[in-house]
Amino acid sequence: MTALGTRNQAPGTNLAGRRILLGVSGSIAAYKAAPLTRLLIKAGAEVQVILTEAATAFVTPLTLGTLSKKPVLTGFLRDAAAGQWHNHVELGLWADALLIAPASANTIGQLANGLCPNLLCAVYLSARCPVFLAPAMDLDMFAHPAVTQNLARLRSFGNHVFDSPSGELASGLSGQGRMLEPEDIVAKLIEGLNFEG
Repeated sequence: MTALGTRNQAPGTNLAGRRILLGVSGSIAAYKAAPLTRLLIKAGAEVQVILTEAATAFVTPLTLGTLSKKPVLTGFLRDAAAGQWHNHVELGLWADALLIAPASANTIGQLANGLCPNLLCAVYLSARCPVFLAPAMDLDMFAHPAVTQNLARLRSFGNHVFDSPSGELASGLSGQGRMLEPEDIVAKLIEGLNFEG
C-alpha cells in the first residue's frame, strides 16, 4: 500500500479499478477535461488530475478536484514551508495509465525531448505505465515539421498518440488539430489498456 491507496485492477471493457493520471496542459481544449474526468469516473476509474500552470488559465483546479474527488496537483510543492512535495516517482508508479489530454504543442515538445519544467513532465519521465496523448492545437501548429517530428518521436518511445480529427478550431479555421471528444478518448483508452493487458 502506498500513500495514494491500494491497487484493485479489473480487466474488461471498462476502467473499473484502474488508476488514471490525467494530465491537462495549456490549450483551449482544456475545458474538455471536465467532461473527460466525469466519464473516466463513470467508467470506474480512480482519477488523479495534474494541471500545468498554463492549463489553470483555461480550467480551474476547483472544478477538476470536485469532479475527481481528489485535490488537483499543479506543481512540485504541496507545502513549501513544511518541506512537503508531490512525489512524481510515486505518482508514476501508482498509475495504470497516464493520459495527457489536451496535449499542447509545448507539452509534446517537452516530453519528446526529455525536458522537465513542471510536475506533469516529471511524472511522464517517471511513469512505468502506458502513456496516451490527445493532441490539441491549431492546424498550422499541428502540421509544423517540429510537431510532426515530436509526435513521431513520442510514438517511437511506445506512447499511444491519438489521431487528431479535422473540424472547426478555436481560431475559426477548420482543419486537423482538434482534440478528440472525451467519449472517444475514453473508448480509445479502454481499448489501449485492454490491448496492453
